[in-house]
Amino acid sequence: MPYSINWNLGVQHSFAKDFTAEVRYVGTRGVHLDVQNRINRRSLVSPQAFLPTFLQQPSQAELDALPNTLTSLQAPGSMIPEFANAVCSDGTACPFTKNIVADLPLGSSVYHGLQTQLSRRFSNGLAFQAAYTYSRTIDNSTADFFTTSLTPRRPQDFQNWAAERSVSPLSRTHRFTVAAVYDLPFLKNANWFVKNIVGNWGFSPIYTYESPQWADVQSALDSNLNRDSAGDRAIFNPGGRPGTGSDVTPQLNSSGEVVAYLANDPSAQYIVAGAGALATAGRNTLATRATNDLSLSTYKDINFTERFKFRLGAQFGNVLNHPQYIPGSNPGQGLGVNDVNSFTTGPNNSAYLNYLTPSDPNFNNPKSVFASNARSIALIMKLTF
Repeated sequence: MPYSINWNLGVQHSFAKDFTAEVRYVGTRGVHLDVQNRINRRSLVSPQAFLPTFLQQPSQAELDALPNTLTSLQAPGSMIPEFANAVCSDGTACPFTKNIVADLPLGSSVYHGLQTQLSRRFSNGLAFQAAYTYSRTIDNSTADFFTTSLTPRRPQDFQNWAAERSVSPLSRTHRFTVAAVYDLPFLKNANWFVKNIVGNWGFSPIYTYESPQWADVQSALDSNLNRDSAGDRAIFNPGGRPGTGSDVTPQLNSSGEVVAYLANDPSAQYIVAGAGALATAGRNTLATRATNDLSLSTYKDINFTERFKFRLGAQFGNVLNHPQYIPGSNPGQGLGVNDVNSFTTGPNNSAYLNYLTPSDPNFNNPKSVFASNARSIALIMKLTF
């Protein structure tokens, strides 16, 4: 059964009558987490046997000298021999020819966070809380139930879970928030008309900055020839222009066999790993866009008696109308920067896959996928008695 281990250490200090500061270290480890795997399939591509991807056009002699072809790599078949050569109890051959999908307790995660907080209790009409967290989350599986298309639900290589350990899509390196409540103290002692018609105003701003979500650059094809393209990543070009992508063109030897690939744009940072090519990009290496949001609530109270009060207010989401193209803001789902469930970015979303595929024109173009989180306004009327 899966379980978690949690530990923390905090120090709290009160000062200057109304202020409290707190610093905490928080750690969490997940053990035996569920992962999705195909236990009878193997990758036919390895660092010892793959089709190279060139950044410059190779000569025909270079192509003819390459030892592997796409056909030769595919020849052994992706079925693990122990399953392909299975024998039934009666002694006859009964190989497994379909995928055997298993949910296994091979997942793990760890979170380390430095959490700081400064609070001012309500005094003279003002209260606020400021918080900053510096953290890191690392895991080897996040979306095993296909909760998002931004990271694959299965590993790239079914027999190599160690290669899946990386920064998690759930990780946010920096998060800073400030929330305040300010009741204007003016005119509190004026007559009823001045106090209730001119005064009794309040404001509650909330500012949020959050580091971007990490996403997995995917080739969107079966690069490692294991009969599954769900987890196959791309080729990382360390000298490429950050955030750019490129498709590839197959290269043939003199016998007409595919033996290599040529990047269409050699200056791209991410290059599609063609069938039989070796994907070198790690899991979750593409940062989406950060959250940078200021929202505001304002309200006006009219006290008729000590018991009856009428409040008229307005809530402004993204009051500055600052475009924020972030995951979770799919217009069809009604999610945005202020939704706690914003990680649920929609399973099997082809637009998100296009955003992560280096060969697609919309690669790393958030405007083509996510909504801008435009300003929203809600009016509120409330009567209390």
